[in-house]
Amino acid sequence: MNIYIREVSEHLSRLGVQVDVFTRRQGAEAPEIVPFAEHARVIHIPAGPARYMPKEQVVDHLPEFICNMREFVARDEAYYDLVHSHYWLSGRVAGYFKNAWRVPMVAMFHTLSELKNQVSLSPEEWESDIRAGIERLTVATADRVIASTSVDSLHLTDYYGADGERVSIVPCGVDPEKFSPGSQHEARRALGLGDERLILFVGRIQQLKGIEVLIRAAAVLAAREQEGGLPPFSVAIVGGRPSTYSDPEAREIRRLQKVASELGVADRVRWVGAVDHEELPNYYRAADVTVMPSTYESFGLVAVESMACGTPVVAARVGGLQATVQDGRTGYLIPWRDPSLYADRIAQIISQPELQALLGANARDRALQFGWEQVARQLIDLYRSVRREPALASRT
Repeated sequence: MNIYIREVSEHLSRLGVQVDVFTRRQGAEAPEIVPFAEHARVIHIPAGPARYMPKEQVVDHLPEFICNMREFVARDEAYYDLVHSHYWLSGRVAGYFKNAWRVPMVAMFHTLSELKNQVSLSPEEWESDIRAGIERLTVATADRVIASTSVDSLHLTDYYGADGERVSIVPCGVDPEKFSPGSQHEARRALGLGDERLILFVGRIQQLKGIEVLIRAAAVLAAREQEGGLPPFSVAIVGGRPSTYSDPEAREIRRLQKVASELGVADRVRWVGAVDHEELPNYYRAADVTVMPSTYESFGLVAVESMACGTPVVAARVGGLQATVQDGRTGYLIPWRDPSLYADRIAQIISQPELQALLGANARDRALQFGWEQVARQLIDLYRSVRREPALASRT
């Protein structure tokens, strides 16, 4: 979501749109205003302690956020034609300002609690009733709700009762210049990797992402390698905080490390940790295949980034991945959480260089359809159409 907001704001700025991004201050030293493009700036609004807080606790500080944001806008003498919320917390804030300013409201969620709860494997990852309630209120309040894929659109209408006429599909994007094919040898040398085949995972460390399925698939692949049926390989897991943190993500890392050890593949799995977004292209270029065994993805930005670098994707047939990954053309979609099925497709790719090259070339062509400038232009068209319609506040 952060990548989406930054990239879209920068491209809207290039197209002449003034963008202010309001967010909660998370550091005492953070400046109030940070310009990041010619016509775009981030504005840090104090609300609660100036530090990171879990999203469930941020809810308690939304009234303070609204009050302080209102004071900033009055002091800055700013005027807005439209408010665009991202995520459920922002939906509550946007709904207030839609009515206070009498301007249209556009909402985008990026993930939906109803869908996450359906596939969550642990109560620790269940989303709250408060979140679900705010999501429903936001859907009812917004003049237009943005879905990133047709599957995401169906989820909004089926699970949230969204009016199909007020749901618009605008995909997420990728920077095709930053995420582009390059020398696999140079990328591996830069990352200090060896010559073995590389299987890559990129994302948050949580059960929803299905990393255990990948580790169990690695165990299947290791047995085949010992039988002489596969070349040597390793798995790189990119994402996650250091293990010193006692949060759910750190606990999940420790659990997965135990699973890898019990399966005898701990020495094949490299826990890279979080990396800067600027560094990700090298990991995609170094990899032979990117694997996304998620139980839910509203879009699947990692898949598009990997494809833009010419690296095929093996992913779960869920959510937005069904719309981004083309089965048999840019990679493979797996219908069940079966490690052996993932192992079969991964084995095909890492053992057949010609197939890998073909899938990678097709993947690059597919990713070029998701450029950020195209996304920004679609948003401008949507903003214009919404501004021509009566605001929801006046209709009710």
